Amino acid sequence: MHCTASHSVMHPSAAVSVLQLCAGAIRSKNTMNILLQTILDAAVSAICWYLVGYGLAWGDFNSGNPFISEAGYAMKDWSMITTPSGAKGRWSDWFFQWAFAATATTIPAGAVAERFNFNAYLAYTIFISAWVYPVIVHWVWSPKGWLSAFNQTNPLFGSGMIDFAGSGVVHMTGGLAGLMGCILVGPRLGRFDSNGQPVDMPGHSATLVVLGTCLLWFGWYGFNPGSTINVVALTGTGSSNFFLTSGRAAVTTTLAGASGVLTALITTFVRHKAWDLISVCNGALVGFVSITSGAAVVEPWAAIIAGIIGSLLFDFTCWLWLKLRIDDPLSASPMHGICGIWGVLFAGLFATPEYVGQAYLNGKYGGFYGGGGNLFACQIIGVLVIGAWVMTLTGALFMALKFFKILRISPEEEQAGLDVSKHGGSAYNYDHGLNKPDAVKI
Repeated sequence: MHCTASHSVMHPSAAVSVLQLCAGAIRSKNTMNILLQTILDAAVSAICWYLVGYGLAWGDFNSGNPFISEAGYAMKDWSMITTPSGAKGRWSDWFFQWAFAATATTIPAGAVAERFNFNAYLAYTIFISAWVYPVIVHWVWSPKGWLSAFNQTNPLFGSGMIDFAGSGVVHMTGGLAGLMGCILVGPRLGRFDSNGQPVDMPGHSATLVVLGTCLLWFGWYGFNPGSTINVVALTGTGSSNFFLTSGRAAVTTTLAGASGVLTALITTFVRHKAWDLISVCNGALVGFVSITSGAAVVEPWAAIIAGIIGSLLFDFTCWLWLKLRIDDPLSASPMHGICGIWGVLFAGLFATPEYVGQAYLNGKYGGFYGGGGNLFACQIIGVLVIGAWVMTLTGALFMALKFFKILRISPEEEQAGLDVSKHGGSAYNYDHGLNKPDAVKI
């Protein structure tokens, strides 16, 4: 089960490159740059996760303190370490968790696309995958973490924070890091006119956007139904709870994505009198992000609500960002950061007593079911702490890079496109106007 889920989770990382970070959603002159970044997201995060990330996040499942773990760095004594599924030295657990780390690291690139310096990109990739993200994982998912609902000894408010597959841990982390990046790097050249009004800069391939959406839809079934490793550790692979939680997560994920699609379709038609393809694709993704925290603990009808509200919240945030002159080319921060926040809070309201008991074996349930507010209080604290952690650390990094003038490329390089100015060519055979060869004589 875990090996299959790990392969499925890897599809989001690849598909984000297709959908958002590479071809479809940006201008063609920057395609090679974003493709390279996406490949490096996987490579850099893998090395960082091996050296320090896994050790900080998980280490030995039965050891560690409330802030970080204390073992498993560079997989030392791996055969003796209890992994998140409760087994000794299970390799697939490392692989599965790395796939999440790679995804969190990939998200910010969409927010800062088309003007970020490559060295600055490498700096934040290392920083997030080696420190920012692993610490949050330990807080929320490790049974020793101070925020964790899997904490059997001293859970926060007798409950702990429920974030089943990472609306907060993965998506808030990546989305809010991207928000800090796009604020501090500033908008792309020409994104706003002299009156401060936004100028449309659409991506160049709707076909690749749709392809990426389909791959992401498939990949989310690795994220959400596959996030049963703690259930396995607590109840065993043969437990009915294992099958109940994974199956329910598949159903709620499907319904949230579907409701996000239909909401985006309707709202875009109301505004523009057109059935907009790109909006529909975004609607699916915000639905998935919105349900990821509570996928295993809510009813199917509640998942539909999660997708509807997530889609509306995404539209509002995109509008607000433009009013504030925040240029996020791929809407990564509204999609992952803001809808990730909504997903965490949603779980605190709609988690049912029965389903929380199956997935966590302890803890409180949602406020709408008379849970007393304990769980919702944990969710609020989780949102505030994760937000403060990510935005403070990544904001400091970006400010330092900006101070040393290595955050953003030059106007000339941005105008020409990163493919030509930084990577010696372009992803497509077209006339970019620089170093144009002499006409071929026939």
